[in-house]
Amino acid sequence: MIAIVYPQFYGVGGIARYLDSFLANLPADHPPIYLITGDEHQTARHYAGVEIIHLPLAAHRLSLVVWSWQARKQLIHLYQAGKIKWVNLHFPPLIPGLFLPKDIPVVLTAHTTYLGMSGKFYTTKHFDSQWGKYSLAIKAWMEYRIFSRTQKVITLTEQGRQEVLAYEFKNAITVIPNGADTALFTPDTSVDKDIDVLFCGRIELRKGSRSMVELCLQLITNKPDIRIAIVGYGDDYAWVKDKLLPYANNIWLTGKVSFLETVSYYNRSKVYVSTSYYEGLPGTCLEAMAMGLPVVVWDFLFYRGLVVEGHTGVLVTPNDYAAMTQKTLALLVSQQQMSMLGQHGRALLEAEYHWAKLAKDVLRVFETPD
Repeated sequence: MIAIVYPQFYGVGGIARYLDSFLANLPADHPPIYLITGDEHQTARHYAGVEIIHLPLAAHRLSLVVWSWQARKQLIHLYQAGKIKWVNLHFPPLIPGLFLPKDIPVVLTAHTTYLGMSGKFYTTKHFDSQWGKYSLAIKAWMEYRIFSRTQKVITLTEQGRQEVLAYEFKNAITVIPNGADTALFTPDTSVDKDIDVLFCGRIELRKGSRSMVELCLQLITNKPDIRIAIVGYGDDYAWVKDKLLPYANNIWLTGKVSFLETVSYYNRSKVYVSTSYYEGLPGTCLEAMAMGLPVVVWDFLFYRGLVVEGHTGVLVTPNDYAAMTQKTLALLVSQQQMSMLGQHGRALLEAEYHWAKLAKDVLRVFETPD
């Protein structure tokens, strides 16, 4: 008996997709689940054995405080009525975690931390944080406070686990990755592969937007007829568009596209490349692998177990643009290598990253004693 707390279920971000996939793949014998969420951009959703409780939520920070207080009252009511034994909080955002009742056990699903999102997890600085010193100090205080109220933590990667440990968390941490819908993301071999290199995801500093531009320039220099698609949008989109405008013959920036539209871009592409510096777990990389694409990424801890060098993809030392250029171009001229990596990647997704398995793994965390 679980109450899931996440205010932005009807958003377009990774956590919303995570929860939708989890709830849609629950086993038939799952315990009763209550999803406490906002009503902003509400669309019809129905899951067997799941009751969705909508609370008013507007697009400003004060509304989130009010929403969090109302969620607290809902949790107390459900707990006193004997309907729940656990709260499953998903963050970010952090504010709802500050309002959780103290007498209800909490499993925190930490999709990211501000230690990681600020770039301070790494000894090498790869990007400038969008938050100032005092803002990060406040966020860190909030995270410490929430961790102190938490019995168990679920993280998506080994890097996520290490980030949580950096907050001096002493209780159980379970690593359960995000997944991809391999039924939805299924390659269509009849589609013409007219895109050589695909970048897909949010265009912002911590996702490597500036390094993506540098890599694009080097790819064009070494292969003047290369065709590159950049699918996505974000805070750094205008800067990226301005820098790549002179290369319109090689680069296609799609801007914002629907979630389902991305399938067509994966189908048309030969190689997926990412220069991201930080991810909870890279959703677009999972999708690309499900679509049978070979992947080329920076060698960060959050990719470990997913991108296996020479088996499901290619890992490159961060900021070694020459090596990433060379390895990407080498793949493009080897159909056999591209096919082999793509087939292994999809097989891994089908075996270890499908939601029917992952949903059971998550529920098992609530079955063990607190």
